[in-house]
Amino acid sequence: MAAIGRVIWLLVSLILVGRSLGETYSSRLIHRFSDEAKAQAAGQGKEGFWPTRKSMEYYQMLLTSDFQRQQIKLGPKYQLLVSSEGSQTISSGNELGWLHYTWIDIGTPYTSFFVALDAGSDLLWIPCDCIQCASLSASPYSNLDRNLNEYSPANSSTSRHLACSHALCELGSSCHNSGQQCPYMAQYYTENTSSSGLLVEDVLHLSSSSGNFSKASVQASIIIGCGRNQTGGYLDGVAPDGVMGLGLGEIAVPSFLAKSGLVRNSFSLCFNEDGSGTMFFGDHGLTSQQTTSFLLLNGKYSTYIVGVEACCVGKDSCLKQTNFEALVDSGSSFTFLPEAVYEKVVQEFDRQVNATREYYEGYPWKYCYKSSVQENLHSPSVVFVFKSNSSFVIRNPLFPVHGDQGIIGYCLAIQSIEGGIAVIGQNFITGYQMVFDRENMKLGWSHSDCQDRSKEKTIPLPSPSGRPPTPLPTNEQQSTSNGHTGAPAFARKAPPKASNAPSECSPLLLLFLVQVILLLRLWLPEHETHFTVVTWLWQCLFHCHSTADILIQ
Repeated sequence: MAAIGRVIWLLVSLILVGRSLGETYSSRLIHRFSDEAKAQAAGQGKEGFWPTRKSMEYYQMLLTSDFQRQQIKLGPKYQLLVSSEGSQTISSGNELGWLHYTWIDIGTPYTSFFVALDAGSDLLWIPCDCIQCASLSASPYSNLDRNLNEYSPANSSTSRHLACSHALCELGSSCHNSGQQCPYMAQYYTENTSSSGLLVEDVLHLSSSSGNFSKASVQASIIIGCGRNQTGGYLDGVAPDGVMGLGLGEIAVPSFLAKSGLVRNSFSLCFNEDGSGTMFFGDHGLTSQQTTSFLLLNGKYSTYIVGVEACCVGKDSCLKQTNFEALVDSGSSFTFLPEAVYEKVVQEFDRQVNATREYYEGYPWKYCYKSSVQENLHSPSVVFVFKSNSSFVIRNPLFPVHGDQGIIGYCLAIQSIEGGIAVIGQNFITGYQMVFDRENMKLGWSHSDCQDRSKEKTIPLPSPSGRPPTPLPTNEQQSTSNGHTGAPAFARKAPPKASNAPSECSPLLLLFLVQVILLLRLWLPEHETHFTVVTWLWQCLFHCHSTADILIQ
């Protein structure tokens, strides 16, 4: 009864608010697509697409904005998304350069690509109409269960060239005209390593991860780099089939999925010591996980930087003046510390370890130890204490050295780096489920064996089948005031028509009913009267089905 009373109070309040609008202060309004607004934007140096008033594009952009605002309240469509090939990741490489990869499907008909996962960069690029690309048959990828592929936009019916005028075309100023196809150049940390080519819009094939319930196939529009030229490590075969950037940039795959309203703006990576792993889009991790906040870099959130307050070696030795900022980077095989911090950590480790120092030719680390069994090494623990006072225990900081007879020693897999920004690489995050919570700008972690969580029993959100690909966010949607990905936006399809009766109500009443339904879904999501009340309101709404078709579909 109390819930029904609140419903009545809500209805009366909304009516009273509507009647009181005439008594409020007045102000001059400017429509977002008016000539005056366009002139103001031009005066501020902001350019973009301005639709002709009352054109099809004009109404489409208005509806997109309305649905985006609704989706902020209604939440994302799916709890978790994985690649259509599954959530599994695979470790591959050589003894001094291991990365994690996953299979993804792109285009129509789709083509599969074995891409490296890189949280330290943004763009997803794949070899495409190659001029200078790595061999797709080189070791160690020749033992995979399928061949690596090269992409061609001409072979995909869903591919579209990205114009230089698009908001995500960083090199647009170098184009001869705004309609030209947008070029890209991605530079990486490794010296002389890059990928360049043209930007293309196409669909990424995904699958909802919903436990024992039926899974839905999802096609999301994204922007990819048609990588025609690779240099450095990529030309040498580090990632011959491409790289999936998972960074904070608007062009990264997690940004597109969140802005399209498919999942919440978060993802997780988990790498196991046996080389297996998982990746989930929309994953916020466990409630019991530890967290620390991401830090601003040059005044904005541009990458996954965290603050380390101290390094501790052994049980009782937290070293002074060992604070630093670090990039959490799944695309880096190993960990790098600022030189001053590095010297303190490795020297304290060497002081506590009970093994003989050894030099192994070809290995980049200075602190290596002769031992055939790691258990006999009795190495001290290494712990990072973050600014949130949470502790990150390095599961295994040692890297095995192999000889003709098997393991002959171990090295402390840390190197020094010039500059103030450290890199926490794969070897330090192995054994954890790492959650990159981009909504709250936090890094989360918890011990994990990296199992496929798609087998867990979870309650899925509604997932109508047969949906077209989720459209690419517009230029207007790409821009947010805080510098990082905004709230999800997704236009839900209207329910089937309930009646063929002619329209008998005004658009004002229709809009009133829509707002009541949205508020009730937020207010009484778990109450037993929720379904009955909302169903009755939907019936009232679709009694005016002709107007509803225009406003909702």
